Amino acid sequence: MLKVNHITVSYQRNLNVVEDVSFEVKEGEIVGIIGPNGAGKSTLIKAMMDLIPHQGNAAMDGQSLAKHARKIAYVQQKSNIDLTFPITVRECVALGLQAHANMFGYTGKNEGKAIAQALEMVGMTDFAKRQIGRLSGGQLQRVLIARCLVQEADLIILDEPFAGIDNRSESAIMIVLRKLRAEGKTILMVHHDLKTVRSYFDSVVMMNVHMIGAGPVATTFTDTNLEQAYGLPMHVNRGGQ
Repeated sequence: MLKVNHITVSYQRNLNVVEDVSFEVKEGEIVGIIGPNGAGKSTLIKAMMDLIPHQGNAAMDGQSLAKHARKIAYVQQKSNIDLTFPITVRECVALGLQAHANMFGYTGKNEGKAIAQALEMVGMTDFAKRQIGRLSGGQLQRVLIARCLVQEADLIILDEPFAGIDNRSESAIMIVLRKLRAEGKTILMVHHDLKTVRSYFDSVVMMNVHMIGAGPVATTFTDTNLEQAYGLPMHVNRGGQ
């Protein structure tokens, strides 16, 4: 189980961008972090990963995430990726093997098999030799998911994976994430499209700098919590359409 305990992030004196956020994530769930722009969602993830200074902590099975580094895959926002770096799709996916190189001994044929299977799962086999800078946003996101697959992580953390991508890629990624959930993997995802929350997630974390609610979608993704998060009366179709 993933536990986030009283995380606070301050960028200026007495100005908190994330304030005392705590929640738990069960194994084998797809969980969405929901809130308006500027709510601190991406900042929260960076704090959990110890990428920025913060108070509080995040732990998995009672130990800090740093001690589980090999079991965690983190996909940052596409806008933070250097697309001018000369690397092919296959080489990008192969980077996911680095965390386990010594443990599993991925070399030669079995390394190639792992990469090929991951690319096939996300529908990117035909793009293996293409430079990542020549991919569309949706294609790039699928490649980054493939990199998570070869890493064989137990916890996958995704920061806005569906921002600016096509519907086909979004659907393809959700199919893969649901397969991972069926295998007992846990997925934590920053998400912005309220219309798909009910169909995508088992549970949600709702925040706007501070914590608003966390738990199953049916009891947490409510009109009351939405109004608290966004500051306006909001009504989301219960069918998730």
